[in-house]
Amino acid sequence: MTDVLRRGRASLAFSFLVQGVAFALLVTRIPAIQDRYGVSDALLPAFLAAVPILAGIGSVTTERLVKRVRPSLLLRWSQPVVLLALLGVGAGERMVELGVALAAFGLAVGVLDASMNMLGVSLQRSYGRSIMLSFHAAYSLGGIVGASLAWVGAHGQLALWVSYLPVVLVLLPAVLVGSRWYVDDREAAPAGEEKTGEGQVVVFKWLLPLCLVMTVAYIGDSTVSNWSAKYLQDVLGSSEQMATVPYNVYMVTTLLGRAIGDLGVRRFGAVAVVRGGALVAAGGFAVVAVAPGAWFGMLGFTLLGLGLCVLVPQTFAAAGRLFPGASDAAVARLNVFNYVGFLIGSPLVGVLGDLWSYRGAMLVPMVLVLVTLVYARSFAAQPDRYGGGHERPRTADVGRGSNGL
Repeated sequence: MTDVLRRGRASLAFSFLVQGVAFALLVTRIPAIQDRYGVSDALLPAFLAAVPILAGIGSVTTERLVKRVRPSLLLRWSQPVVLLALLGVGAGERMVELGVALAAFGLAVGVLDASMNMLGVSLQRSYGRSIMLSFHAAYSLGGIVGASLAWVGAHGQLALWVSYLPVVLVLLPAVLVGSRWYVDDREAAPAGEEKTGEGQVVVFKWLLPLCLVMTVAYIGDSTVSNWSAKYLQDVLGSSEQMATVPYNVYMVTTLLGRAIGDLGVRRFGAVAVVRGGALVAAGGFAVVAVAPGAWFGMLGFTLLGLGLCVLVPQTFAAAGRLFPGASDAAVARLNVFNYVGFLIGSPLVGVLGDLWSYRGAMLVPMVLVLVTLVYARSFAAQPDRYGGGHERPRTADVGRGSNGL
């Protein structure tokens, strides 16, 4: 069983890495995609908003599907769709083709993100210690690779499909092979042992504090992924090639933070790690807002990576502790707020940037990320595994308010 878990952990980490590559290749080339299809600045927020909306639909659908289909199978077949959709974004020529490719990308990402984190939560429970940050560290490593490839494409003035095709040709067969070793919750459990809280139903009011933290974290993350390149180029006066660097810097520091984050959680506890991350992230947004030039802006994005990196993995892990007998459903519902944050963050910065200034717009996610401090106690590990300082819901109350979204 130990070998099964180790192979499952390695294969899932690779899946996270591949998703990091794909997502970085999409978001760091937004200016190039905009130029290729003639998308105006006014229309760009609509395209950016469509992806998280569809991803949210995909995540809600996943909650229903996992009642009949194992999360590992959903992950195995959604990841190739994401890669092919990425290639479609680069290969199209008309606006409608871009819309179709982004729609497929969004729906598949929703299924992929939910199923990946379901498997991560169940593996962490089987390991009996914090390992969730290591999966998200793999995602960050993939983001670094993807952003670096995007820089090469921008520097060489390569067509988007030329940049994307080799990546898809390499990663597509690799993820199909690697998916053979995914481990589902039922496979990870020791023989004869049932999941704690078997038959438990997700009560949304207990999950709500984590949903708010997830939303705030992704408002911050979407600000970096969707606007860092444009901010550096249009506000701080960098070149197009240099404009791809902030996301890379962000992912490097995110990788470093997540690589040691599990040790921090084991040593200091999730509450302290989450509080520290929120404070550092707020400082990063402040630096970006007042940056006099591109290199000073890089410092701000460095701090953002170190601060935001711990919030999302710990939110998924906390949901698993809160509802150990219904972790798949809890993760799927929580994952929707990933896209709520992305949906709010991207147009929020754009609208404020147009009406006010992009520097001023950076102060809004700074304030929002500090909201995490209010809900940090929801990440505390409780003896009854319900967390958040809440009283364990009685059996008679479990079904009330459990319709969720």
